[in-house]
Amino acid sequence: MPTTKTAGDTCAASRGRGVLEGAFALLEALRRHGDDAAGVTELAQACGVPKGTAHRLLDQLVAVGAVERRDRRYRVGPQLYRLGLAWEPYPGLRAAARLPLHRLRAATGASVLLVVMREDQALTVSSVPGELESVLPLRDGTAFRLDTAAGLALRGPRGAGAVLDREDVRAGVCCAALPVRSPDGRTVAALAAMVRAGRRLEPLADAVAEAAGALARGLARGLPV
Repeated sequence: MPTTKTAGDTCAASRGRGVLEGAFALLEALRRHGDDAAGVTELAQACGVPKGTAHRLLDQLVAVGAVERRDRRYRVGPQLYRLGLAWEPYPGLRAAARLPLHRLRAATGASVLLVVMREDQALTVSSVPGELESVLPLRDGTAFRLDTAAGLALRGPRGAGAVLDREDVRAGVCCAALPVRSPDGRTVAALAAMVRAGRRLEPLADAVAEAAGALARGLARGLPV
């Protein structure tokens, strides 16, 4: 027998969506704070929700481990971290990238990152700090515009070889980036190495190409390189 939704069901569903939206807005505000803990008042203001609502949602998030509370201040919790690790932008991508990224960092000293396309941005899914750490720290989850070298490589280079950035986006920072191909030839990510201005980019581009090739071979085998 078919069931009929009542006005109460509709209101309950609407409230459920509102609670979820509020909780995720708070989590996003905490993400933007990074390593710094935040208080209820500033989080409520950042999300545009009443302080009482923010406090109630934060208590619920603390209870499930998505947020942790210390001295009445909040930060992202371990359960959210564990859930985030389960996300894979392409099967085996992060596992296949692990050694190539570290080898590229060891060979060049560059700050190395692997990005994928998400919501018209280049989203960092793996990174290894290098010589730019004090100037431009890299963190997984950081998003870049698509007019950066990494973003252009994601969209596909206009010619053969690496996309080179000679301080085009940020003064003092240069970059070489190349797309990473899946076994069927699709661009699934881009690998980029960033260095201080003044270094020759051609040798850096060659090293990035070697690492991108190793990563692609790892994807083809379905195993870490």
